[in-house]
Amino acid sequence: MATAAAGSKRGGGRGRKALVAVLDNEANISAGKVAQSGDLSASSAPKAKRAPARSGKAAKASAAAAASLVDDVAELQGMLERLRLEKEKAEEMVRERDEVIRKKEEEIETKEKEQERLQAELRKVQRAKEFKPTVSLPLVKSLLEKDQDVDDKGKKKKGKDKAVPERKKPCTAYVLWLKDQWTEIKKENPDADFKEVSNALGGKWKALGAEDKQPYEEQYRQEKEAYLQVVGQEKREAEAMKLLEEQQMQWTAKELLDQYLKFRQVAEEGDGKKGKRKNSKKDKDPSKPKQPMSAYFVYSQERRAALVAEKKNVPEIGKITGEEWKNMTQAQKVPYEEVAKKQKEEYLKQMEVYKQKKIEEAACLEKEEEEQKKIMKQEALQLLKKKEKTDNIIKKTKEQRQKKKQENADPNKPKKPASSFILFSKEARKQLLEERPGVNYSTLNALISVKWKELSGEERQAWNDKAAPAMAAYKKEMEEYTKAHSSSA
Repeated sequence: MATAAAGSKRGGGRGRKALVAVLDNEANISAGKVAQSGDLSASSAPKAKRAPARSGKAAKASAAAAASLVDDVAELQGMLERLRLEKEKAEEMVRERDEVIRKKEEEIETKEKEQERLQAELRKVQRAKEFKPTVSLPLVKSLLEKDQDVDDKGKKKKGKDKAVPERKKPCTAYVLWLKDQWTEIKKENPDADFKEVSNALGGKWKALGAEDKQPYEEQYRQEKEAYLQVVGQEKREAEAMKLLEEQQMQWTAKELLDQYLKFRQVAEEGDGKKGKRKNSKKDKDPSKPKQPMSAYFVYSQERRAALVAEKKNVPEIGKITGEEWKNMTQAQKVPYEEVAKKQKEEYLKQMEVYKQKKIEEAACLEKEEEEQKKIMKQEALQLLKKKEKTDNIIKKTKEQRQKKKQENADPNKPKKPASSFILFSKEARKQLLEERPGVNYSTLNALISVKWKELSGEERQAWNDKAAPAMAAYKKEMEEYTKAHSSSA
């Protein structure tokens, strides 16, 4: 038993079950021995004397084993408690790690969604950048921008070089008279300063009578009327051009919107399709002469056929011709240089013709722009007249109704015949419709007005003569109608 207890102490790593089994066996053995000794006590006295001694040793051994067992159990319980705490810490760490992983996964998912959204926005922006409308800038706006550029450049210049001088207001009657009298006063008093001369002239002007002032006042009145007429016409033209520009901008905006909607529809249909983008190169002028070849290129063109027959590729051909050209003497290069020189001379001649042609085209284009500007001015003025007419109709509705009632009340009243302009417009309209089929109504009226204004005095008199008989007959009928109407009244 002592050996078993010592073995249990030495083998501290054994389990609890093994220790309990050993102790139970030892207790059973000791109990059996005690019973056996009790049975044999009657038969043998010496044996009875030895039995108590052995049972005392067994009790001591069992007590020591029980104490060691309690220590082992306590140690094992402490180990179990430590393991439980470590397990709880490990589980807590695992939970924290799982929470961090979950948050990371959510962040990654959010970033992926955001990236997809940004890519979709980027594709939309790229498609919007690729949108190239075919609608052109309204001609009114482009011409106005050109005029504005000229004005801006003119404002920067000073003195005589100013491109667009400001329109000066007419001088008053006193200033006109002052210009005439200034030199005379200076001759009489050459040493007088500006203030003295001004005071002298001011007193003299006050002393003048109405008859002496009348020529200067008449001149001032005429110049002022001319100035106001020109300024009023310019203001009216500017207002008309602005009105026409707004109309054309509305048409342009509508056309641009239609084109963009079609573009978006096509882009959304082909959103998932990938295709190679074509490099947008600037279109070259086909009429422009080609650059002449150098002497080396003339030689390489001559040599290329033989090298191609030898099945040489392009890099090999370039390398071979380059080395051969370097090794050639100046005398061998002379024929090719002569050919290159002739080609260059021919190129320079063609370029002169090309430049002259471009200058003529630019002049022709400028002339067309001026013509178009005139037409547009007339069209704009007609548009302004329509607007003014509409405003007048709104303001004078009652007067128009009364006038129509009076005209409809008497059907015997003679009708006014067509004027010379109306007769001319009928002829010009037929001719313009043949020359420009499909032209709109407002442009057609503008063209007719331009042609009427460009007529000479003799041509306009011919149309007046055509309209004169009908107008004379109308006046005669109106006189008779007026007499009959007054007598009946």
